[in-house]
Amino acid sequence: MTSETLPAAAPTTRRDAGWRDIAAVVGTRLGVRLRVILAAIRPLAWVLIGLGLGLWIVGQVFGWWELAVAAVIIGVTVVLCALFLIGRTEYDVALDLARTRVVVGERAVGALTLANRSTRAILPSRVVLPVGSGRGEFGIQRLAPGEQAEELFAIPTQKRSVVKVGPVSVVRGDPLGLFERAHRRDEPVDLYVHPKTVLFDGQSLGFLRDLEGMPAADLSRDDVSFHALLEYQPGDDLRHVHWRSTARTGVMMVRQFEETRRSHFVIGLSRNTAEYAEDEEFERAVSMAGSVGLRALRDSQRVDLRVQGRDLPAGTGKQLLDSLSTVEFSKPKEGGITELAGVLAATMPLASFVVLVTGSKTSTEDLRAACSRVPFGARALAIVVDLRAENPTLRRIGDADVVTVAALEQLPLALQKVLA
Repeated sequence: MTSETLPAAAPTTRRDAGWRDIAAVVGTRLGVRLRVILAAIRPLAWVLIGLGLGLWIVGQVFGWWELAVAAVIIGVTVVLCALFLIGRTEYDVALDLARTRVVVGERAVGALTLANRSTRAILPSRVVLPVGSGRGEFGIQRLAPGEQAEELFAIPTQKRSVVKVGPVSVVRGDPLGLFERAHRRDEPVDLYVHPKTVLFDGQSLGFLRDLEGMPAADLSRDDVSFHALLEYQPGDDLRHVHWRSTARTGVMMVRQFEETRRSHFVIGLSRNTAEYAEDEEFERAVSMAGSVGLRALRDSQRVDLRVQGRDLPAGTGKQLLDSLSTVEFSKPKEGGITELAGVLAATMPLASFVVLVTGSKTSTEDLRAACSRVPFGARALAIVVDLRAENPTLRRIGDADVVTVAALEQLPLALQKVLA
């Protein structure tokens, strides 16, 4: 008997499973639609809907037709406002920033273009453009088929950061603000607000003579990259005499070499909040790290930039400044300038020049410990930012040069003293 009933039960089971799948799909779609509808209803509309229902119930219970009339008026008003959501807002949106990288204090200028590419007119709407934590709003009039509207805007930049601009939202709503429907268009754009920097000339930073370095244009009497033969001059090393040429010419000839240099420039920027007297000191430190890094890149050196907790891309000037735009204060557990110098020595042992940048609250003992931890053979320079300093000063701590500066414009003069 069991074998006779099983074939009949199987189609019923499959049919029930099919209905359940259909019901699940329909339920999911209805849920999505319901969430969209509920998202368009603003708090004021809920208040009016509740008030209208309350007045209608009280009016029916107690026979007060005035309350019933008021409920009908409220209901009609809500329905009329809901009709403003009917219609399409399918703009072709284009967000264009003239520059996606500006220096702090400059204004970033952009344009927002909305075009109606459809065959039907688009009713007036409101466009919202988020800019960081704020937003800008533009009122767009009715657009006929083929028409477009352009809105210009300017973004003031008061602090160094990365500002997300967009995505653009097209908002449809009613005059009373009971309903609002938003459609996102376009993708957000990152606006990099770079720190201020100063350009300076003078002697190149960061070169160290090294047997395994690259040949430079400077000539030397003693190195490993052979350049030419010269007549012997008093004081030349007799080990470099070229005896074959001497025998052939009858004049003592010595070898001349090109200097080979290693140029690995490393910048350690401390972002420990305990080392800075105020936020402005930290901003100056970021600017000075950027200025020194740009100068090293101009000298065609390999530049590495590190802060507590991570390395920052610094292969080009744009990468360096983009990285500095994202730097913020670190957590106290990540250590200060001394720990940062130790990380530099462990991860970049072949550095030729190490620049440590910190604030005025860093003690002399911490500076001494930090400078002693730089990679062996590398030249060390510490830049201390102190807003109270009237003039740049230079001192020696161990084998390192330590300059104290207040203003960014003082940095070139301070570095001249170091390289003098």
